[in-house]
Amino acid sequence: MKALVARLDNFGDVLLAGPAVRAVAARADSVTMLCGPRGAPAARLLPGVDDILVWDAPWVGFTPPPVGRGEVELLIDTVDADTALILTSFHQSPLPTALLLRLAGVGHIAADSEDYPGSLLDVRHHRAPHVHEVEAALDLAGAAGFPRVDDGRLRVLPPPHTAGATGPGPYVVLHPGASVPARAWSPQRSAEAVRELAAAGHRVVVTGGPDERDLTAHVAGEHGLDLGGRTDAPELAGVLAGAAAVVTGNTAPAHLAAAVGTPVVSLFAPVVPAERWRPYGVPYVLLGDQLAPCADSRARTCPVPGHPCLESVTGHDVVAAVEKLLTDEQTAGES
Repeated sequence: MKALVARLDNFGDVLLAGPAVRAVAARADSVTMLCGPRGAPAARLLPGVDDILVWDAPWVGFTPPPVGRGEVELLIDTVDADTALILTSFHQSPLPTALLLRLAGVGHIAADSEDYPGSLLDVRHHRAPHVHEVEAALDLAGAAGFPRVDDGRLRVLPPPHTAGATGPGPYVVLHPGASVPARAWSPQRSAEAVRELAAAGHRVVVTGGPDERDLTAHVAGEHGLDLGGRTDAPELAGVLAGAAAVVTGNTAPAHLAAAVGTPVVSLFAPVVPAERWRPYGVPYVLLGDQLAPCADSRARTCPVPGHPCLESVTGHDVVAAVEKLLTDEQTAGES
C-alpha cells in the first residue's frame, strides 16, 4: 500500500504531523509527504517518510501563489498513492486538497472536515474540541486505520553534533524570531533576557534564520553567542538538542526543541490557542497573557497597541522559567 500524508503549511506544522506519519508508516509499504516549500525541510527530518512531494498550494500560507492550471495538472500527474491522510489545522478545510488527490486517482482519503465533503472523502472525521494538533492528527490517523504505534511524542532523525558551533559546556538557546510579528517577543525584551540569563550564570546561544541576522546580532549583543543564519534545519536540531532549555515563541523551533527532547520556555501570544499549539511532550513553561484581547484572533500583526500579551513578560520572568525547568529536570534525574 502506497500512502500519502498531506500537511501543506509551515515547518512547525509538519513537525507536529510526525507522530501520525509514524502511525501510517507502520502499516504502509511507503509514505510520501505532500508539503509546501516552507514545510519541506521539516519533512526531511521525520522518521517514516520515504519520499517528499513539494507543492505550493494557493490556499495555504502567508503569501500564497496564484492558481495555475499547469501546476495543478503537474501535481495530479505526479501523485502516486492508494490512500491519503490530509492533515489540517482546526480552522482549515481539507477539501481542496482532497479534490486534487481524488483527481490523481487516490482511492481512499481521510480528513477532518466540518464541511460536507460529498464524494471527496472516504473518512470524514470530526476532531475532538480543544485537543492539541498532535493528538488531532493521531486521532484522524486512527480513524483512517492507522492506530498509534508508540508514545506519540515528536521525533526527528538523529541530528548532527554541533559542539563545534556552540562551544563546550552547558547553554540555553534563545530564538527571538517568529513566523509572524504577532507571535514574536520584541528585540528589546529578547536582548534583555540574554543579558539577564548571562548575569544569572547561563551561557546563551542565539539562533535565527538567514533573514534574521540583524535581529540575532542585536539580541546576542556582547553576552550571547550569535548563530543567526549559520544553521540549516538538521544543524538547528543539533543545537537545540544540546541545549539545557530553549526560549522561543510559538514558532517552529519550539516544536523542533520538543522533537529533540529539550524543555521549552514558550513565549506564547494567544492569537492561537495554547491548548492546540503549545510545546508537546516535553516540560515547558508558558509565558504571556493568555487572556489578552487578541486571544483566538489568528492575527498576524498584533491588533493591540504595545503588544501587551508578550511585552508584559520580562527578562527576569524568563530567567525564573529557565531555572524552574532546569531544577525540575535535575529533580527528575535524581528520583
